[in-house]
Amino acid sequence: MTPPSDCPIVPSPDSRSASDVGRRARMELVFACRRGRTVLAHAYAEPPLRVGRLLDVGPMAQMILVCGGPGVFAGDLLEQRVRVEPGARVLLISQAALQVHPGEASNPATLDSSYDVAPDAALDCFWDPLIPFAGSRLRQRVALRVAEGGQLFWSDALMSGRAARGESWRFESIDHELRACVGGSLQYLERYTLSPRSRAPWGPWAAARAAYMGTTIVSSDAATADRAEEAQQRLSTTDGLRAGVDCPAPRLLVGRLLASRGPQFAAARLVLRDVFDRPAFRRS
Repeated sequence: MTPPSDCPIVPSPDSRSASDVGRRARMELVFACRRGRTVLAHAYAEPPLRVGRLLDVGPMAQMILVCGGPGVFAGDLLEQRVRVEPGARVLLISQAALQVHPGEASNPATLDSSYDVAPDAALDCFWDPLIPFAGSRLRQRVALRVAEGGQLFWSDALMSGRAARGESWRFESIDHELRACVGGSLQYLERYTLSPRSRAPWGPWAAARAAYMGTTIVSSDAATADRAEEAQQRLSTTDGLRAGVDCPAPRLLVGRLLASRGPQFAAARLVLRDVFDRPAFRRS
């Protein structure tokens, strides 16, 4: 089915050269509401990206997005374009952590994603961590666009590297940008570049001993100052975790998490889901 004309996803054939297969790939997904159920109205994916089965598991349909390769290498480009139309409600999760590898290409590995949520639509994204290997370079761009009356729950994650192998903060660089626009207005912008060789990120006023970090964004009527304070109080009692939760704009909550260990980090992310009554998800 062809997406509607107001959808930024423009279907086009696979124009990659043979040498680009596995190195450059795009995914296009459009979710719509049909007779009260969320359906996949349009789907296109180039290897190593793969579209999982849409599961009807309750108030939100669920899909696992898969990167079937070993990860991304320098010079790779992976693009994702997702749109949720009015009435549709979908939960997207990743199959596993995405590994970022070094490579000989002059350009870094690039992840370019956009997510559009229409009025009376809901999108919930809960991603496994990115793991940058020693010597790797990453450029990441994420655009979140929520129309008036739409709802978004976003939770991403990043590790400092393979800490068990002594690779914490041994990646070459991470160039990151996360933009959240609500009702056509930019309401949150997160932008940073991490270059451990030139500026150590493990200082006391930076990541300190944290090996896990992430951002949670909620755009809905539930995103109130009282709910932000409730989340802050629950997270402040966890050892090895630093968290900041606030409402920088009406109907918008942002939480930033830093944790020294994976279990504390995972539990903190679930606390934010619990506060906002997000549905449970499964990986099978």
